[in-house]
Amino acid sequence: MTKSPSTLGIILFIATMIIFFVVYTFFSGINYFDISLKANAFVLPLLYAGAAFWSVKTFWNHHKEVSFKQAFNRAFVPMFIGGILSVLSIYAFLNFGDTDAKKLLNYQYVTRQKAEMDKEYVSARKILKHQKDIDELDKKYNERLPSFSPEAVKGKDMLTVSHFSGYFAAILIFYVILSVFFGAFFRTKTMYHETENQE
Repeated sequence: MTKSPSTLGIILFIATMIIFFVVYTFFSGINYFDISLKANAFVLPLLYAGAAFWSVKTFWNHHKEVSFKQAFNRAFVPMFIGGILSVLSIYAFLNFGDTDAKKLLNYQYVTRQKAEMDKEYVSARKILKHQKDIDELDKKYNERLPSFSPEAVKGKDMLTVSHFSGYFAAILIFYVILSVFFGAFFRTKTMYHETENQE
């Protein structure tokens, strides 16, 4: 049975929120930011790609002719609906529901940036041989250190409307690229399938 793209979008939204609240409930500790990052980088893209594929594939199975536009819409609409509803809901929850979780994410984000900077600094210092280069590296490192002071990061917020808009814009690019791929792939498969039948 073929589900409508909007229905699949709602299902994706529910699945995304389940993943969000699983991470929030069981992993909101010292690794909350890292686990959230991994879920967003690996779990959700696979979930959305799988849902988009299933949406187009089931439609293709029940129709003899599938145009690029039809395949594109079957892939894009569910991801867009699931994505926009999820982003809005997560934004509302972190900014109005549990602001402590938001503070924790912001703190761990800054901590992660500082750790990465320190790691790069130590690695670069081991490689450099000339004192002049080492001094230049030390100077740049010391210039960046004040940006991680408690006073500097006190009001730092990576979960504002503008930041969420940027996140969704990046996600939207992923949706479009994936939908174009599925649109081209299933259109080609349809034409190939029809040619075989004629032969």
